[in-house]
Amino acid sequence: MKNLLLIAYLDIRESLRSKWFYVYAFVFGGLMGLFFISGITDSVVMGFTGLSRLLLVFMQVTIIILPIFILITTVKSISGDRESNILEYMLSFPIALREYYWGKFLGRFATVFFPVIVALFVGVAWGLYKGGGDLPWAMVGLYSALIFSLCVVFLGIAFFISTLVKSHDVGLGLSFAVWIVLLAFLDVALIGLMMQNRVSDGVVITLAMLNPLEAFRIGAIALFDPELTVIGPVAYYLLDSLGHGFLMLYAVFYPILLGVVFAILGYTLFRKKDLL
Repeated sequence: MKNLLLIAYLDIRESLRSKWFYVYAFVFGGLMGLFFISGITDSVVMGFTGLSRLLLVFMQVTIIILPIFILITTVKSISGDRESNILEYMLSFPIALREYYWGKFLGRFATVFFPVIVALFVGVAWGLYKGGGDLPWAMVGLYSALIFSLCVVFLGIAFFISTLVKSHDVGLGLSFAVWIVLLAFLDVALIGLMMQNRVSDGVVITLAMLNPLEAFRIGAIALFDPELTVIGPVAYYLLDSLGHGFLMLYAVFYPILLGVVFAILGYTLFRKKDLL
C-alpha cells in the first residue's frame, strides 16, 4: 500500500508539472466563469432556472469535453512510460506490477476528477450567491456521483488502451476513435439504424443504454426532469422498464462497473505482455 500511494503521489506531481493539467483545469474553470458572466443563472429555458439551469448546461459541457480530455491525457500513462524508458527505470526498484499500475490509476483519477468537482461546487456556490434558491443537496450529490462514474469508466478505457498498444501515437488514435464512436451512438447512429433496418425499439434503446455516455446523459437529465419529457417517447419505455430509482442507480453504477472491468483487463494485459 505504501508503494501504491507513492506511485500515485508521483503521478500527481508529474501531472502538476505538465501543461495539460492546467489547460484541463482552465477549461472547466473558464467555462464556469463564462457561465457567470453570461448570467446563465438568471435565465429561464424550458422551465429550468437558477442552479438547475447552471447544472444542466454544465452537464452538456461535461459529456463532450471530459471524456476526450481523460482519454488523450491518460492513454500515455503506460505507453508513454514505456517509450521514454521510465517504466524500465521504475521497475528496477522493488515495486510490484500491481502497485505501479493501480498507483498510476489512482493518481490519474485524482488529477482528472478534482478540477471538475471543484468547478461544479464553485458553480453551485455562485448560484446560491446570486439567489438561485436553496441548495439542492440530492441533485448536487447525484451529479457528483455521475461525474465520478464518468471519470472511472473513461480512465478504465484509457488504461486498457495504454496497455494494449506500445506506441503513444496509436493510443491517441484509438482514443479519438472510441470517443467519436460513443458520441455518434448517443443518438444519430442508432436512430439511423432503426429507421433503415427497422430494428426493434427495445433493441435500439438497450444498445444506447450500454453506452456509458448515454447512461450519464439520461441520468443527468433525470435529475432535472424526472419524467424525461425532453427525450420524447423513449422516456415512457425507460421509465416503464426500469423506473426512476433504478434508472439513477444504473446511470451511476454501470459506468463504474464498466470502468473497473476495463481497468482489470488492462492490468491483466500489463502483467502478461512483454513490459518493454
